[in-house]
Amino acid sequence: MENHAMRKKTVKDIMTPLSEFGTIGMEANLDEAAQALEKAQKEYEQGINRHRILLITDENGYVVGKISQLDILRALEPKGKQLADSKALSRFGISSQYLKPMVDQCGFWDKPLIDICKNSGELKVKMLVCTPAEGEYVKEDASLTKAIHQLALEHHQSLLVKSGKKIVGILRQTDMFKEVVRTLTVCHL
Repeated sequence: MENHAMRKKTVKDIMTPLSEFGTIGMEANLDEAAQALEKAQKEYEQGINRHRILLITDENGYVVGKISQLDILRALEPKGKQLADSKALSRFGISSQYLKPMVDQCGFWDKPLIDICKNSGELKVKMLVCTPAEGEYVKEDASLTKAIHQLALEHHQSLLVKSGKKIVGILRQTDMFKEVVRTLTVCHL
């Protein structure tokens, strides 16, 4: 049996609507974002909430991005973005041993955590908002096979779902995986 079910469904059928996520404004500071993410984590662990990320909203209430625990850690580490990008280099044969001297030069690990966190109140959430790349969006009427392509080949944990120019939901990797498992089960009956 061909994966007939996957061809009929679209991203809209399995996405998570924005209303299910907590939000934080762009003007909030890093402390406030960290506290809100901690609350989301506790609710996730207690089964109250299905999500551990927050959506970032602009002054008009429109979603402009998302923030996770990893984003907070990267904001505290000035070289965090460069280090995160280093895993991309491994695909080109650059090993972690080769990168170690550069990582050691960052000096981040020489400072006590208290010193690193002291200035976090001055850092705003808006500094973490970067325009998502084209591959981080998917149209709500896109096929599930297109969504799999974007998630798998572009290494995203989730995609922002758009209806026209407006973000209307999030397609999480876990939701896509559940749909694949359901479809595989039907295929093998």
